[in-house]
Amino acid sequence: MKRFAMIGAAGFVAPRHMEAIHATGNELVAALDPSDSVGVIDTYFPESAFFTEFERFDRHIDKLRRYDSTGAVDYVSICSPNYLHDSHVRFALRSGADAICEKPVVLNPWNIDGLAEAERSSGRKVNSILQLRLHPAIIDLRDRIAKQKPGSPKHDVDLTYITSRGHWYFYSWKGDEKKSGGIATNIGVHFFDMLHFVFGTLQEIRVHLHEPSRAAGYLEYEHARVRWFLSIASEDLPEPQKSAGKRTFRAITVDSDEFEFSGGFTDLHTRSYQLILEGKGFGLDDSRCAIQTVADIRTARPLGSVGDCHPLVRCRTP
Repeated sequence: MKRFAMIGAAGFVAPRHMEAIHATGNELVAALDPSDSVGVIDTYFPESAFFTEFERFDRHIDKLRRYDSTGAVDYVSICSPNYLHDSHVRFALRSGADAICEKPVVLNPWNIDGLAEAERSSGRKVNSILQLRLHPAIIDLRDRIAKQKPGSPKHDVDLTYITSRGHWYFYSWKGDEKKSGGIATNIGVHFFDMLHFVFGTLQEIRVHLHEPSRAAGYLEYEHARVRWFLSIASEDLPEPQKSAGKRTFRAITVDSDEFEFSGGFTDLHTRSYQLILEGKGFGLDDSRCAIQTVADIRTARPLGSVGDCHPLVRCRTP
């Protein structure tokens, strides 16, 4: 049984990590969150210590390492806001634990190099949660692409992801680009990692639209040309979703054929933890392409409705 600590126990994704720790037969011994709305802990680890102040959490983890007969924590699971990931990963490594960090592991590509140095100094590992790489349908698509003959035509891919958010979004850290990385990072980084995983080396980036609530652009990979559109604005939802009262729309087409992967998500975090415990987790270099992609999108000058832009950009831009 491995011993886990968690930073960010009150967030949206934290229960998936708690479930994964529980499902793999391990123990959460301490959790931290400035919010005390963490009753979900009782479902999995009611005996876990809990702290709302980092200093007390830090002291507790250090005491476990130095004095507790049951031993130090083996892993620190990091589910905190994006801009804190770098610092919290470093805390895990300094505490003699491996880190398991939600995406994005950092906001800027140069931060990956700093964490790699911290890994080498500590002798511990940073594991990134890149769960879409474990989805059976995505693995199957990647395998099919890999079997193509050299020089095969590139695939034409459209990615559309609209996930409605209320007014609260812009009052939270997620609405602050310096803290979240902006919309492309906050809701898109896992898709950009998936595209790199499936279609190979990224060769070109163009951004057509970049607003606080939506962004769109063009990416060219070794094996695909991709038009993408991301939005948290409910008015961008297609009419059938609006009429049905749905607040999310996700669609990927490959050469005009719909790529279906809406199912199969329920245990991907647990599968991620199983691989990490086997020493087969995704490391810092696995995250590099997606982190570079969202950083470049964040700093690019939007081109407007020109060239290979997504159809929804043409609808919105004169």
